[in-house]
Order: sequence, then C-alpha cells, then structure tokens
Amino acid sequence: MGDVFDEELREQLAEARRLRALAREAGDEDGAQAYAGRVTQLLRIAAHHGIAVAHTVDEEEED
Repeated sequence: MGDVFDEELREQLAEARRLRALAREAGDEDGAQAYAGRVTQLLRIAAHHGIAVAHTVDEEEED
C-alpha cells in the first residue's frame, strides 16, 4: 500500500508542477500561484510520510 501512496503522490506532484509551468507560460499568475500552493501542500504531505522528493528552493514553504 505504501508504494501505491508514494507513486500517487509523485504523480500528483509532477502534474501540479507541469500545470504551474503552463500557467506561468500563459501569464496566468493566479493559476501559477494556485499550483505553487498545491506543490507546497504535496511536499508537506511527502515530508509528513517520510517520502523524500526533490524540490527547488522556490518550492520550500515559507515560515
């Protein structure tokens, strides 16, 4: 079950990143910000469950 969760989380993260990039390319700052929030949320979930995923500095959650 853990492998399925890990795989699904990684797929959702990749999709959120893809959609964020598309929104940025289209000049949709609101959309880009929304997807950036989704990326942050998914990274938080991964960390909570001990799933190591690569992320950039701009994806780190601000305290």
